[in-house]
Amino acid sequence: MKKNLWIFCIPFLFIACSNNNKTVINASGSTTVLPVISIAAEQFMKTHPDVKIIVNAGGSGVGINQVGAQQIEIGMISRNITEKEIAQYPNTNFVVIPIGRDAVVPVVSSEIYDAGIKSLSIEQLAKIYRGEIANWKELNGPDKDILVIDKEAARGTRHVFMEIVLGDKEAEAAGADLVLGANNEEQTAIVQSDAALGILSNAWMNKDVKGIAIIMPNGEIIEPTLANIINGKFPIIRDLDLITNGEPTGITKEFIDYILSAEGQKIVEENEYVSISK
Repeated sequence: MKKNLWIFCIPFLFIACSNNNKTVINASGSTTVLPVISIAAEQFMKTHPDVKIIVNAGGSGVGINQVGAQQIEIGMISRNITEKEIAQYPNTNFVVIPIGRDAVVPVVSSEIYDAGIKSLSIEQLAKIYRGEIANWKELNGPDKDILVIDKEAARGTRHVFMEIVLGDKEAEAAGADLVLGANNEEQTAIVQSDAALGILSNAWMNKDVKGIAIIMPNGEIIEPTLANIINGKFPIIRDLDLITNGEPTGITKEFIDYILSAEGQKIVEENEYVSISK
């Protein structure tokens, strides 16, 4: 899938921009936001040869902490900054700049999807992650133990999912068998299993990693489609943001303005996220 390519192309940004006389912009954080910023950085540097943009991942928490510590110019986040994080950095004025929207989707191995597990309720998901449901047969699926995949605590995807499903963004997932970080790591684990359940950005689904619908309390089944993200019907939606220490200025502002421009928002949409204009 094209998403994986950008994870492995990050070193290219270092190599291609080795001139020490260039103005440097450092960005790090969410692996969900990373593909957009990596592509935007490559395009921006083509028209700004005196600028070097270094893009790293690590998760939303890393982006927040590094902006808070004033180590980087731009943080990439896919969740809200917490009050605790704001208090941790009293000398930092966090400015949040939305660049797109996304859904956090429960995903399963294709074998489980093909066996009939195409939708689950929030309560069913909660029982799985609490360890109260451990086999797919309890959900009218095949007699297979569920490989429950959780994400690292600093990951924005986890914060958003757990807040909706377990009622607390920092809730312990007692039923988890595996804890992973980057989206491509989880994607690989799901592909290699025939009984996995995980949580990923809507843009990371493919023929082997199937997003499932959410059964609402009234019985309505909401599919994780772009249309349902745009209209707000899918219940686990989030903004994709950049953060800076204070209002961005100079070349950092120019780069962010490029991402917010029609050309930059086209990159957002080409990565299967929703433009802020919709």
